[in-house]
Amino acid sequence: MKKFLFNGHRKMFLRLFGMIGLRHIHISNCRRLKVDRSSHNLFRFFIFLGLIILPILSCISSTNSDSYKESRARMVKNDIENRGIHDHAVKEAMLKVPRHLFVGPENIEAAYSDSALPIKENQTISQPYVVALMTTVAELSSTDKVLEVGTGSGYQAAVLGEIVREVYSIEIIETLARESSELLNKLGYKNIHVKHGDGYQGWKEAAPFDAILITAAAPKIPEPLLDQLKMEGRLVMPLGKSRAPQELIALTKTENGLKKRVVEIVAFVPMTGEVRNSGFK
Repeated sequence: MKKFLFNGHRKMFLRLFGMIGLRHIHISNCRRLKVDRSSHNLFRFFIFLGLIILPILSCISSTNSDSYKESRARMVKNDIENRGIHDHAVKEAMLKVPRHLFVGPENIEAAYSDSALPIKENQTISQPYVVALMTTVAELSSTDKVLEVGTGSGYQAAVLGEIVREVYSIEIIETLARESSELLNKLGYKNIHVKHGDGYQGWKEAAPFDAILITAAAPKIPEPLLDQLKMEGRLVMPLGKSRAPQELIALTKTENGLKKRVVEIVAFVPMTGEVRNSGFK
């Protein structure tokens, strides 16, 4: 046993020496160490403990990581690819973003199911398919600057942040704005900017935008947002009244006006704030 430890695993031996504070001991001098029996036994105990525990911890960590990775892969395959979305950048983004971190602990097991889930303040995180669909129809490129109205959990912003150069996201609920910003920063998204405010007025200081995504339903297209959209820019939003099916529309701003197409029938939570003065009930 002693010969195996001292001669066979040089790197492991040095690492374990560091754990117990013996940082300046060379293997060639180990046999000349003069330590009392109790210290020697304690040293051997730490080596034995380390050899057992470290592989177990590594295995547990690997298993957890692989579990979520596999869940994301199934989500992309079953709920995105199989439903007709094949945009490579979108699929890669959704394979990477850890959706389970954007839901509450009570919903972690359902994080990668194709369903909308409740978050704080009576809001929801959209189902993966809808996130992928909105991102795809926005026709994004890596150089784009995008405005998102309705940060919510921050998941859609993270997906956008994996694809485009910069994301500006506005959230009217202060708690959600603060918590989503903290999470996105923790995850390392330096290209995502979140602020608390009414998205109806957009983000004038950062305009114009190549694309705008509105993640809450409104009865009409907010004029201030159209003004902040670049020529040939795209706007994607659920259009319709609250508590009723809405049309997910994609608009393109052209010299000849707006080109509109209806993508799908959806159901989103209502946009709040100034938009209510537009007859939203």
